[in-house]
Amino acid sequence: MRSPARPQGFFLDAGGDIDFLRFGNPTRARICQQRRLARKKFARRIGRAAGFDTASARGNPSLQRSPGRDRTLGIKYEKRNGVAYITLNNPEKANILDKKTSDEISQAWIDMWEDREIRCAILTGEGNRHFCGGHNLAPRPDVTEEEREYLRTQRIFWPLAGTVHGQKTGVDGRFGDHYPRVWKPVIAAVNGWAAGAGLYILLSTTDIRIASAEHAKFKFSLTSQGWVGNGPGASLLIKQLRYIDAMKMLLTDEPMDAAEALRIGLINEVVPHDQLLERAERYARHICTMPPVAVRMMKEFMVRFGDLPTDQAWHVQNLMNSLLIQVTADGEEGRRAFNAKEKPNFNGALRQRGEPWPDLSEADAERLDEVYRSGEF
Repeated sequence: MRSPARPQGFFLDAGGDIDFLRFGNPTRARICQQRRLARKKFARRIGRAAGFDTASARGNPSLQRSPGRDRTLGIKYEKRNGVAYITLNNPEKANILDKKTSDEISQAWIDMWEDREIRCAILTGEGNRHFCGGHNLAPRPDVTEEEREYLRTQRIFWPLAGTVHGQKTGVDGRFGDHYPRVWKPVIAAVNGWAAGAGLYILLSTTDIRIASAEHAKFKFSLTSQGWVGNGPGASLLIKQLRYIDAMKMLLTDEPMDAAEALRIGLINEVVPHDQLLERAERYARHICTMPPVAVRMMKEFMVRFGDLPTDQAWHVQNLMNSLLIQVTADGEEGRRAFNAKEKPNFNGALRQRGEPWPDLSEADAERLDEVYRSGEF
């Protein structure tokens, strides 16, 4: 039986997903519908629990808080002026990542990833004691130690579909859901302890890190408990720091303050605590003036291809750059504004694909070949 003819082009629904029913694929269509419903449900929960005067947190950069509402979620999620604010909101329990908080922050990453009005995010913790104190290590009372060992072993040899090392796959399809590699910039405002999984989030997801001079502390927190950890923290430390600094952190498992973290290159800046969010917002405002597609692709290039040999990475970078110049409005706008000595207006729009180039005369072909070989165009 012949498969249904595939229509030309992509068909997007209101949520930005490809309508796979138009491609004759009901399974993918059902998955898309489930994703849309999950996003809407998440947005409604965020709005009710955080007190936002809105029916949906998606696609609205200026959410307003309505008075008299208690926050019951593990995170606070707000969007203002192109910036997503994600706050771990469980200060009584060190802003730890329990199941509820992990699910909520993963939905926030998905929303931030898919909302084209959002250009970057600021990640912080509630209060001034903990950025994130790690995972919730309290065992379930209805599971014995023997059963836990059985389940841990099963996780290695029979992992569930859609998971990575026991956690739901993140938005990038590789790391865990609550500390994924998000291609949009993420700025960390480290307000207190970043330990265990809190350090993992810092290493895996954030790009610019500002720390409170008075309250920020950093610790691997696993070696001293007899573990090496089941997250990517150790491998990321060794990639982002000097070998001797990473190994000191891992082998002694001693805490460090913000000044020491700055010295070894774990963070970018140390500021007084009352200036922490203001400094993070200054970076965010600047990023919001940048061409959004180029910024996103630059981060993707560094994360996905930065470890390639230089000649291979250069090739990938050249392909990305050619795409930006040819199919994004920002690529043309940057060149135009530079030559006109004007301030550019970047909007992230894509250009329509043009018609095929007409056949060139022999004279034009020779002229353009000379220009091409000169490299000056």
